[in-house]
Amino acid sequence: MKRLSDAIAMALLSLTLSASAASADASQLYETHCVACHGEQRLGGIGPALLPENMGRLRGAAVQKVIADGRDATQMPAFGQVLSKAEIESIVAYIAKPLAQPPVWGMAEIAASRRIETIPAREQKPVFSADPLNLFVVVEVGDHHATILDGDALEPLARFPTRFALHGGPKFSADGRFVYFMSRDGWVEKYDIWSLQKVGEVRAGINSRNIALSPDGETIAVANYLPKSLVLLSASDLAPIRTFDAQDANGASSRVSAVYQARPRNSFVVALKDVAEMWEISTQKGDFKLRRIKTDEPLDDFFFDPGYAHVLGSAREGAVSKVYALDTGREVAALSLPGLPHLGSGISFVYDGRRVMATPHIRSGLVSIIAMDDWSPVKTVPTPGPGFFMRSHENSRFAWTDSMMSKAKDTMSILDKTSLEIVRSITPSAGKTAAHVEFDRYGKRVLVSVWEDPGELVVYDAETFVEIKRLAMRKPSGKYNVFNKINLSEGTSH
Repeated sequence: MKRLSDAIAMALLSLTLSASAASADASQLYETHCVACHGEQRLGGIGPALLPENMGRLRGAAVQKVIADGRDATQMPAFGQVLSKAEIESIVAYIAKPLAQPPVWGMAEIAASRRIETIPAREQKPVFSADPLNLFVVVEVGDHHATILDGDALEPLARFPTRFALHGGPKFSADGRFVYFMSRDGWVEKYDIWSLQKVGEVRAGINSRNIALSPDGETIAVANYLPKSLVLLSASDLAPIRTFDAQDANGASSRVSAVYQARPRNSFVVALKDVAEMWEISTQKGDFKLRRIKTDEPLDDFFFDPGYAHVLGSAREGAVSKVYALDTGREVAALSLPGLPHLGSGISFVYDGRRVMATPHIRSGLVSIIAMDDWSPVKTVPTPGPGFFMRSHENSRFAWTDSMMSKAKDTMSILDKTSLEIVRSITPSAGKTAAHVEFDRYGKRVLVSVWEDPGELVVYDAETFVEIKRLAMRKPSGKYNVFNKINLSEGTSH
């Protein structure tokens, strides 16, 4: 019996030593081949951070392929002829492990990352003749670029590289001159649309969710998963102003799932993913006073009524969405929306004399229509499958929604806002994902993304649904009209 025990102990010791050796080998391989671009602690540099939290759906075999074959239109080289299959697999396993300790990324690290490339001239006018308010900023995640598109001529004015994996939608200055991007790696970039030049960048976090621009245009707020924080930056020069550790009143920590501009309130509203609390941070006079609003459960996706008096929030695992009055912090309604509404993509419009909101669902093929005067359900509209984006325009009677989370991913459904019926289905490219509609500033044209690489932008007449034009793009994940964004169009997200 003792011999058997000794044999088991020796086998376990051998496995432990083998695992330690493999870990050491993987660490050495990473240091030799990866550290120059991705950083000593895998926090990123020239290349993106190689942490499980940052890699999204890129896992296993897909990561092996990137290491072996490289990545088009990036600085990622191919290592298939340098490393063996076993070595590549060991690197994949190494970068799939969370860090032993959460990384430190505070004011000093943020400030050290800041780079200013150009200083915009104060009185500069656009260097192009196109209408600066009818431009689209198109994010192409296929090769990590953005295109400035003339919304009248439907021709690109410029195309430039961005950071890896832009996330959360760009934000615009009030005059439409500057656009701010954020990557999943926490890089915030400022671009001058008028001069078609990048202004600078700063890294505000390690894993970030979205940004918001304060109503006065002076402050950028960055929502972070890692570290668990909200970061405030100067919009003019991207210098760090302040960080908030994301904790509730009892000291429990949380990821920050989103931050929103509440323009009529002169504040930011902050969604906390892991604690039953949301924040409102005043942007008046630069005091950034924090107000805590207690909720029944964590809410991480928000939709606001036009006056920002109420917020509708959904819980990722909950079947009920809650409405809170922001002035009092009290719950005023609870709605049964079990299909997981994507509230951040919701729109509002007037139906039968009442202001309503409409939202697609991520888990069910339906659109919920909800009256905003008493938060009662008006109608549930079936769609071919679960969707993610919905868009309209105040000058159009139609709203467009996708079914990109389903087998009907190539289908766009068009809702008549006067009848609340689906009146048309459009397939831009059979078998390919169709998503993220945006209208031009007049509500006359509709741009749809064929969300593939290579993909397309397909332009339709908003009234007749006749196709006008196609533009080749590299997986155009989203497009954002300057006028609609800065004027808070009821048909697009804010």
